[in-house]
Amino acid sequence: MTPRSRPVRIGPRAAVALVLVSLVGVVAFGWPLLADGQSGLAHSQDAPWLFAALLPLLVGVVVATLSDGGMDAKAVAMLGVLAAVGAALRPLGAGTAGLEPMFFLMVLSGRVLGPGFGFVLGAVTMFASALLTGGVGPWMPFQMLAMGWFSLGAGLLPGPDGLRGRPELAMLAAYGFLGSFAYGTVMNLQGWVLLQGMGSGISFHPGDPLTENLVRFLAYCAATSLGWDLGRAVLTVVLTLTLGGTLLRALRRATRKAAFEAPATFESPQNGQLKHPQ
Repeated sequence: MTPRSRPVRIGPRAAVALVLVSLVGVVAFGWPLLADGQSGLAHSQDAPWLFAALLPLLVGVVVATLSDGGMDAKAVAMLGVLAAVGAALRPLGAGTAGLEPMFFLMVLSGRVLGPGFGFVLGAVTMFASALLTGGVGPWMPFQMLAMGWFSLGAGLLPGPDGLRGRPELAMLAAYGFLGSFAYGTVMNLQGWVLLQGMGSGISFHPGDPLTENLVRFLAYCAATSLGWDLGRAVLTVVLTLTLGGTLLRALRRATRKAAFEAPATFESPQNGQLKHPQ
C-alpha cells in the first residue's frame, strides 16, 4: 500500500511562533487606524522596524518547526526550491492587470505541505522575488506577511484525506479567488494610510472614528484596486483548475518520497557492503 503524503506538522513551539509573528503583523497593518492625528503616521518609516522584527521571527518559526521534529533538511531543501520557483514566476505577470501566477503555487504548496510550511514559504518567496525584480521598498515586509497568511490559509483548509480530484481543485480555486482579494485588501491598508487628501470619500483621516475610516477604506479599495485584484483572482482560478491536479500529484509524490517525519537511520556495513536506509 502506498504511504500517504503528510504535511509538515506544526508542533507547540512552531504554533507559538506563528501566533507571535501574526500578532506583530496585525499590529503593523492596523495600528494607524487607532492612532490620533498627531501620531506622525507613515508606514514608510515603520517598515524598517517591521522588517527587522519579521526576519528573526521567520527564522524562529523555522527553528521551532525543526525543534518540534516537523521539519528536517529535506523540508528546508524543498522550501528553497519552491521559493525559487515562486520568485521566478512573479516577474512573468508583474505590472500587467494584477496577473501574478505565483499565487496558485502558494495555494497548492500550502495545501500539500501544511500551514506552517506555507507561511514561511509565502514570506520567503515574496522576499526573494522582491530582490529578483528590484521591488524592495517600505511595502516589502508587509507583502511578506500578507503572502505568508495567504499560503497559511491554504494549509488550514478543511477536507478529509480522501478529498481529491475535482472537489479538491474546486475548493482550492475558490480559496485562491477569495484569498487573492483578501491579499489585495490587506496590502491596500498598508498604502492607504500614506495617501491623504485624495478626497473626502476615500482618503484616510487620522484620528477619525474607526467606522468612518473603514467606510472610506472600502470605497478606496473599490475605486483603486478592484480590477487589479480581479485579474489576480481569475488567473489563480484558471491555473488551479488547469494545472492544479498535475502539480498537486507532483508535490504529494515529492512529499511522500521525502518522508519528512521518518527518522534517519543508518545501518552498519555487513560483509563489506554499505547499506543505505530506504
